[in-house]
Amino acid sequence: MRKNCLLLIALLPLYTVAQGLYDIDNITTIDLTFEETNWDEIMDDYYEADLDERLVGTIVINGEFYDSVGVKYKGNSTYSPDNLKNPLNIKIDHILDQKFQGYTTFKLSNGDKDPSFVREVLGYEIGRNYMDLPLANYAKVTINGDYYGLFTSVESINDDYQERRLFVDDDNVRIKCNPQSVMDGSSLKYLGSDTTNYYDYYELKSDLGWEELADFTYELAYNTETIEEHLDLDRAIWMLAYNNVMVNLDSYSGPFRQNYYMIQDDDDRFMALIWDLNQSMGSFSMVDGGGGMGGPPSLGDLIEMELFLREGDSEYPLIANLFAVPRYKKMYLAHLKTIAEEFIETGDYYARAEELQDVIATEVAAEPNGFFTPAEFESNLDDAVGGGPGPGSVYGLSQVMDPRMDYYESLPEWSYIAPTISDISPSTESPTAYADIFITATIEGASYAYLGYRDRLQERFTKVEMLDDGLHGDGAAGDGVYGAMATLSAKDVQYYIYADNDNAGKFSPVRAEHEYYHLAVTAPVVINEMMARNTETVTDQDDEYDDWLELYNTTDADIDLSGYYLSDRPNAEPLMWSFPEGTTIAANDYLIVWLDEDSLQEGLHANFKLSVSGETVSFTGADGFELSRVTMPEMYSSTTYGRYPNATGPYIRMFPTFDATNSYTALSLPEDLESNVVLSIYPNPAYERLIIDWQEEATPFMIYNSQGALIHQGQLTNLSELNVADWVAGMYILILPEHHYSDKFIVQH
Repeated sequence: MRKNCLLLIALLPLYTVAQGLYDIDNITTIDLTFEETNWDEIMDDYYEADLDERLVGTIVINGEFYDSVGVKYKGNSTYSPDNLKNPLNIKIDHILDQKFQGYTTFKLSNGDKDPSFVREVLGYEIGRNYMDLPLANYAKVTINGDYYGLFTSVESINDDYQERRLFVDDDNVRIKCNPQSVMDGSSLKYLGSDTTNYYDYYELKSDLGWEELADFTYELAYNTETIEEHLDLDRAIWMLAYNNVMVNLDSYSGPFRQNYYMIQDDDDRFMALIWDLNQSMGSFSMVDGGGGMGGPPSLGDLIEMELFLREGDSEYPLIANLFAVPRYKKMYLAHLKTIAEEFIETGDYYARAEELQDVIATEVAAEPNGFFTPAEFESNLDDAVGGGPGPGSVYGLSQVMDPRMDYYESLPEWSYIAPTISDISPSTESPTAYADIFITATIEGASYAYLGYRDRLQERFTKVEMLDDGLHGDGAAGDGVYGAMATLSAKDVQYYIYADNDNAGKFSPVRAEHEYYHLAVTAPVVINEMMARNTETVTDQDDEYDDWLELYNTTDADIDLSGYYLSDRPNAEPLMWSFPEGTTIAANDYLIVWLDEDSLQEGLHANFKLSVSGETVSFTGADGFELSRVTMPEMYSSTTYGRYPNATGPYIRMFPTFDATNSYTALSLPEDLESNVVLSIYPNPAYERLIIDWQEEATPFMIYNSQGALIHQGQLTNLSELNVADWVAGMYILILPEHHYSDKFIVQH
């Protein structure tokens, strides 16, 4: 065991170090080279012509070279031909079919509205706890060998983003809500059935979508009672709550109703996504407009910006019509309190802002074309730069955010008592496919509650009222235990609970629907693990690296699989491949099926393959009853998609455990050290942050990805916290070389 660990430590550093494009703890380096010495003048001309022309050059990103990339200036108020540093839009697939770590487009903002230089990166990081939002970090740019400046780098919301982050088709309707006529904004008002009426207020980013937009605004205006058929309600409420807490006025909630996207999911509902957060946390200088429409706000205007801003305002139908529904208004308040209590009341926003400034302080001081001095950069966490409101003046973060929490707490709505939700329990921990189960919870102080459940990320939650009537698995009527029945499919279940009374509402978990509870659907035989990109793990009997699928028998008896089926087209062709007569899976054992479209080979070889970009596979009994269905996301080399814990847990990306128990326990922990090494990694899987709990002396550690690239290294001291939001989803290895110890953890997004 010890020998294996030492061998791993010796071999892994031979691989190239891979820094993530959006690694917040490291600054991305971008070196652009153009043949033209007057590149700035050319790109100014391109911007003025507004023909989406790009200057072609080469780029080196964190040491990796790409040819024939296209670069242009971007931005509205942040661009000027007089600027020494303008925002950049870079497409590395402008001419050639190429990607960097899966990304093709880089959007770089110049920071001219934010002396602190943290608002955009921090704003996205906080928002990702509650919504699907782009990744963001910092990038240092040189052009033709000269240091051009420090930028914030934000993940582009494009076709790839829709598939990668939203789990929807890349050609779904996508509308950028950033109007040409800013006075009316992208208000979502119904402008009639003539789609040309919408052209000046929105920018279509998909091939089609104008009719869908017009139809949606009609439904929002006249059919609020059925709006959940057309709108991802929870995402919209999170967006509005975030805008209010974070004083994000360059948004739908602000005077210009802009800087968000509307993207249709696969159920034809629009999802609202915030973008452009460089003026969040009080930097934007208008609450109700300018030019005689209210003027720049005082500090007090920002601090005491109304809790239900725009309520009843017909110019803001997304707010006015949702707030007109009492339950939606209570959901908004619940989400708003969650954000405020988790990041503002705790002061976490400020501590994180200081950490981000530490990352970039040296580069800010060295900037040749910066908009603010290093002193202004440092002071803007607490003090106004420019002395007050108006162009070029920005209040300090803590000047706005800390007293805003005091303002919230002074409001009567803040003291409204929401229901409490506890003791959440399914009627069985091991439900079978197509079963009806009850989910129960102890709920106090509620007059209404519902269960939301679904069986895949792409779907909307089905909402079922929970009752305390003794008829819904809830025990005795009136005992404070509420229950509701969920009808399962053959896929795992994601669920949450909401409850409210006359004044306030509560979600469990509090970040629902963005976060949720999980329940795994089980069967006597389950799909336990799948591999779609097998380049080095294991070969079949003919020494071929093929896709494979692992089944596991959860029972104590052998099971005959003769006439059972597998399919990667479960809706169109569920009985695609049949297990041969006489196929048996032993009790508490595994069975491998090679997915290689080569049924003539010896052994179990199905007539389909897996797609690395994502796949759905079903397992069906001989009677045609579907026992299991798994939707696998995009996969990476040397990783599989399997249940953890083995056979019963949710599906996650993991290291291959071919024909063996799924686990990511210690890779090579010597028995004589097992009782001496006390280390825990949580949450595992990690989504945004990873905590390493090490209660010993300072100890060197290293983290490698599944390809053997060194990702991170440092010293463990007590609780070490890592930001993993921009790490590639997959398995990672933590090594303590001095202790000959290693452990695995998973990053998911």
